[in-house]
Amino acid sequence: MDVKTWTYLIVGITFVAYIGIAIWSKAKSTKEFYVAGGGVSPIANGMATAADWMSAASFISMAGLIAFSGYGGSVFLMGWTGGYVLLALLLAPYLRKYGKFTVPEFIGERFYSKTARVVAVACLIIISVTYVIGQMKGVGVAFSRFLETDYNTGLFIGMGIVFFYAVLG
Repeated sequence: MDVKTWTYLIVGITFVAYIGIAIWSKAKSTKEFYVAGGGVSPIANGMATAADWMSAASFISMAGLIAFSGYGGSVFLMGWTGGYVLLALLLAPYLRKYGKFTVPEFIGERFYSKTARVVAVACLIIISVTYVIGQMKGVGVAFSRFLETDYNTGLFIGMGIVFFYAVLG
């Protein structure tokens, strides 16, 4: 077999393993879905959060920005990382303290306001949609290069995998 066939085979087996793990450990409650039932150690939780942070935005966009802008582009990387650290230190502990899973839940409970919760939901939707658009662009580029197809095919394959994995919880 040639290298391309081996690559497809190994990646396919990896995806089957990931999907098998997802089916085997499917979330049965809201708490299991959001925080794995509370049974994740701080180190494992930190590694999972770091993996989320090291996304298409980090690998493709930030690397491209620094390559394009030179050392001047590293200012954006410092802001990116600084915002992540501030979020982890200033917001995450209070979500756990209040026993809430989402920022809008926390805002509504903390400020006793349904209006504040609705505003938080609106902000979350705008930010999340913007972020997911960038992520899907990265998924489309990565899969189209890897599978040697056009961008749209790579995008739909990547979206299908992400959708399937998210539905499993």
